[in-house]
Amino acid sequence: MNRSRLFLVALISASFALAATALRSGSSAPSVSAASSAGSLAPASPMLEPRSGHSATLLPDGKVLVIGGMRRNHDFYKSAEVYDPATGKFRLAGEMSIGRVGHIAVLLPSGKVLVAGGWVGMGGTDSAELYDPATGKFTAIAKMSTPRGRPSATVLANGDVLIAGGERRDNESLASAEMFYAQTLSFGATGSMHHARISHTATLLKDGRVLIAGGYAGGVESTAEFYDPRSGTFTETGNLLGARCKHTAGLLPDGRVLIAGGSDERGWNGNLSSAEIYDPRTGKFTLASPLNDRRFKLPDEAVQLASGKLLIAGGSKEAEVFDPGTGRFALVSGQMNDSWHFMSETRLRDGSVLLAGGYPNNDQATAQTWLFQP
Repeated sequence: MNRSRLFLVALISASFALAATALRSGSSAPSVSAASSAGSLAPASPMLEPRSGHSATLLPDGKVLVIGGMRRNHDFYKSAEVYDPATGKFRLAGEMSIGRVGHIAVLLPSGKVLVAGGWVGMGGTDSAELYDPATGKFTAIAKMSTPRGRPSATVLANGDVLIAGGERRDNESLASAEMFYAQTLSFGATGSMHHARISHTATLLKDGRVLIAGGYAGGVESTAEFYDPRSGTFTETGNLLGARCKHTAGLLPDGRVLIAGGSDERGWNGNLSSAEIYDPRTGKFTLASPLNDRRFKLPDEAVQLASGKLLIAGGSKEAEVFDPGTGRFALVSGQMNDSWHFMSETRLRDGSVLLAGGYPNNDQATAQTWLFQP
């Protein structure tokens, strides 16, 4: 064998050895095959307006309703648009009574969408309205008990909606919660949380309770509690391993909850790559493998894929997938053109995920969208 062939064999052997070492050590730079198995990301048709802090709700017919948000600070939208997966295009879909950002938008058993709260300036709003896909119109309904900017909203097993926390006005976070009753289209009181919080996560557990974790109220929270709809009360549970807000959370197939990313007291300088898992059986959080990238200002809910894996996107050019089987995150093939914050993510009927909007390190939003393919 000549010298050049020996060199080639040695080079190939070294490459395989290096790849094996990276896999054993859990390197954050996955191989091409590892990235491909995590899915792919590609640009899609843009929205009609650049938006961040908007909402995106999957409708019964498989289309996606995108509502409100902002072009830039203090420039909020009344408008809505609908994405049709069949054409890959957006069209206008009526206007709300007011422009709002950081609101809730949830699909009700009736097929209508509840829109409530959000910011309308420097403070929150107590207004609420319903979107009817059959007419393409918004209709004002009864108000919430108090203004709430960026509260959490969780659809319970009976179709009612738990709305918790949020901000009444700048730097005035709330511990209160209230129920929206889907049958009567009315709001009613329920128990209060033990801690005021905004930019927290709320995850519906398999037993019907709701896990509330992290958030901000004059400081970043490490506390967690759960809401029991049977008693209408909140109960404290184990603390997060680290304080975080503007993070994401997702239910795993075995009933545990993944908490990932977010930020600590340092805001933009405190982006986190850490992740942890809550076990409802023990009431405790345990450390999980970290994200590949630091990220915050994420969608509240990580998207659960058909495989049971969780898609994490936003706050970074990269998207990644958490695999409960391996307990690790893998980078997705392809990337966005910037680190978009407060974007939306919606799983479509075919299993793909629509990622839309957001803003980078300034207040100018984007109209760009991307499609994730598992």
